[in-house]
Amino acid sequence: MKELISTYPVLIDIPIAWGDMDAFQHVNNTVYFKHFESARISYFEKIDFLEVMNKTGIGPILASTQCRFKMPLTYPDVVTVGAKVDTIEKDRFTMKYAVISNKFKKVAALGEGVLVIFDYQNNKKALIPDEIRDKIIDLEKSVS
Repeated sequence: MKELISTYPVLIDIPIAWGDMDAFQHVNNTVYFKHFESARISYFEKIDFLEVMNKTGIGPILASTQCRFKMPLTYPDVVTVGAKVDTIEKDRFTMKYAVISNKFKKVAALGEGVLVIFDYQNNKKALIPDEIRDKIIDLEKSVS
């Protein structure tokens, strides 16, 4: 399973809850986006983005997100969710996600999110703070 997630510098484990399943007896599609969000926030914590945002008012805002479902998940299981930054531009970056079933040792879903940097005090786009760009680059080098 390690080779499935070896390129993701941030990994979190999330148990599948019985209540995550829907009438079709598999995890509802909306739950995958919650998993992406949890991994994304963990990534932000690792690079101190939330701390920078609290000090400057400049932080990320999700512009778009998508998911490609590879296999259904069911209770009981634990998923490992990986997050990484794939591309960085001056005012945005793209994150990639992987959801891995620990029970089946397979990829259950792959996702992507575009995060635009936003100045929440002035209600407009902003540039990625240099300190955040540097931390993303350093973190991503840790798995290269």
